[in-house]
Amino acid sequence: MISTFNKVAMGNRSLVALLLIIVLVDPGVSGFLRNPTCGTSPQHADAKKVLLYAERQPWNFFRFVEQSSRFVNPFTNARSTTKRDIKKGDVVWKAGDPNNDFTFAPLDDVVMGGASASRFDAATGKWTGDVTDANSGGFIGIRSTPFVDYDMSTCQGVKLQITAPKGSSLRLKVVVRDSTDFNGVGWTSSVDINPNKVGSTKVQIPFSKQVPTRFAQTVSGQYFAKNQVRGIQLVFSKFEYDGALNPTFRVGDFQVQVAEIRAY
Repeated sequence: MISTFNKVAMGNRSLVALLLIIVLVDPGVSGFLRNPTCGTSPQHADAKKVLLYAERQPWNFFRFVEQSSRFVNPFTNARSTTKRDIKKGDVVWKAGDPNNDFTFAPLDDVVMGGASASRFDAATGKWTGDVTDANSGGFIGIRSTPFVDYDMSTCQGVKLQITAPKGSSLRLKVVVRDSTDFNGVGWTSSVDINPNKVGSTKVQIPFSKQVPTRFAQTVSGQYFAKNQVRGIQLVFSKFEYDGALNPTFRVGDFQVQVAEIRAY
C-alpha cells in the first residue's frame, strides 16, 4: 500500500507541490480551514454557531486541485504578459469576445473544504452553480485568468452589466485585485442585483469605496494600487464582512449572466 502511494505521489508531483504551497506554506489558507470565521465579536459567534451545525459532505479533492491549479501553479508561469493602459469607457471584458485578455474560471468553496460548485460559459457570460453551506462552506466564485497588468490610474472604477432570473434580490461581491498573490488582499464591493427589474442591472464599483478584505475579514493599513490591476473576481457568499451574513444568501441553484465589464 505504501509502495502504491509513493508511485502515485511521484507521478503527481505538481499536485503535491500545489497542496504544499496552498495549505502548508500559506498560513492564510490553513488558518481558514481550521476556522473560517476567526474572531471574537458577537457576529463571529453567531457565524460559528451556523457553521457548527452545518451539513457535512465528502470533499472533492480532485476538483480542489483542478480549480486551484488555474491560479497557483509552481510549474508554469501564471503571470500574463498582457499589459495595457485602461482609459475611461474601455471594455475590460465582454461575453463572447475572442479578443478578451482573460476569461473567468470557477473558484468555489471547495478550495476551503466546501461542497458548492459552479460553472462559467465565456461565450454567453452565464455563471451557474449549486450552492451549499455543507462542510462550513457557503460560497461560489469566478476569478479572472490569466493575470493581467492594467494601469487604470485615470479611471474611477469599473461598471458591470449583470442579469439574474426573476425572483428575490441577490447580493454579490465584486473583488478587484492589485496583486497576483493567491490569498492576497481583495478590494471588495457588495452589489445588489434586482432580478425583478426589466433588463440587466448595471452596477458601478468606485475604487474609492472598495473594502480591503481577506477571507471575508476586513484588513487595515492597505492602499489600492489602481495602476497595477491584476484581476477581477465575483463571489456569491454566505458571509459579508467580519462575520456578518449575507441577507440574500440561499442554498440551491444559482444563475446570473455577466454581459460586460467596462472602466469608467
